[in-house]
Amino acid sequence: MSARITIALDVMGGDQAPLMVLKGADKSLKRYPQAEFLLFGDEAKIKPLLAKMPRLTRRSQIQHTDAFVTNEAKPSVALRTGRRSSMRLAIDAVAEGKADGSVSAGNTGALMAMAKFALKMLPGIDRPAIAPFFPTLRGESVMLDLGANIECDADNLVQFALMGDAFARTVLGLVQPTVGLLNVGSEDLKGHEALRSAAMKLRDANAPVKFYGFIEGNDIAEGTVDVVVTDGFTGNIALKTAEGTARLFSTFLRAAFKHSLLARIGYLFAADALKKMRERMDPRRYNGAMLLGLNGIAVKSHGGADALGFANAIGVAVDMKINGFVDQIRDEIARLNAIQTPPSAPQAASL
Repeated sequence: MSARITIALDVMGGDQAPLMVLKGADKSLKRYPQAEFLLFGDEAKIKPLLAKMPRLTRRSQIQHTDAFVTNEAKPSVALRTGRRSSMRLAIDAVAEGKADGSVSAGNTGALMAMAKFALKMLPGIDRPAIAPFFPTLRGESVMLDLGANIECDADNLVQFALMGDAFARTVLGLVQPTVGLLNVGSEDLKGHEALRSAAMKLRDANAPVKFYGFIEGNDIAEGTVDVVVTDGFTGNIALKTAEGTARLFSTFLRAAFKHSLLARIGYLFAADALKKMRERMDPRRYNGAMLLGLNGIAVKSHGGADALGFANAIGVAVDMKINGFVDQIRDEIARLNAIQTPPSAPQAASL
């Protein structure tokens, strides 16, 4: 049997917590029977629900706290006043070596602030980045950053590229992912100075990533590259635009099939194909955004996720532990620093 992996869960985080979190943990045990859970939250609310899940009961321990972070809490306030919250205690469990990773569907800003404070940054990484999966015509890609860093310099973008590369290899199982910088055009002279400077560094023949070059917005859905790198401002807009477009398409499609009797009959013939399309585009499949750059594993689930979506977020944390994600980031940063640091000039021989 595989080595046991302990995941700390913020049981009180999420729109449908705590039931959704517990059901998600129970579902995840089908795929990861080696997983064990530390459940941080209100024991009076958790225990009756857990009693109906014997498999999860055997693989988990409740760590009681009646404090939790609300969705409206400002990150600075949550960091200052939420030391005993279920979110903070789950992160602390990773920092203290009691858990291999943490998962929360709670307040994103608070989670980022707490994780950065408790876990610290990896050496050579200046800022954390939010990196989720993204469905494409070729399969799945990784996109970062999606909102943690509004403004980024060239070094930040290079670090995001390294982290995205390691994430794609450890979670998506890609041997040599391609990395692209999101820009307003593919030509070398397009974009601002930070983008051009980052591209120059990533084009170095000894750089530890397979750099494709600049990509445009339409390349994201086409799957032109496996890792899309951008600043948090642009990345968040791209993500929200894609989500809105998907909802618009679904609304138009439903309206089209209700338009007439013949359209309803056509739906009956197309139902199986439409079901496969819905499964392929189901956002629950892509739930689980990693907070990259931290000295530990912290995964953010969508606040509105259901049990299946939360189970997939747990899967991201487990896969990253199994594949040694944090160690891979350390190795790639060390390789990049070795490339960027020129060897010392030989000392002239004394006469």
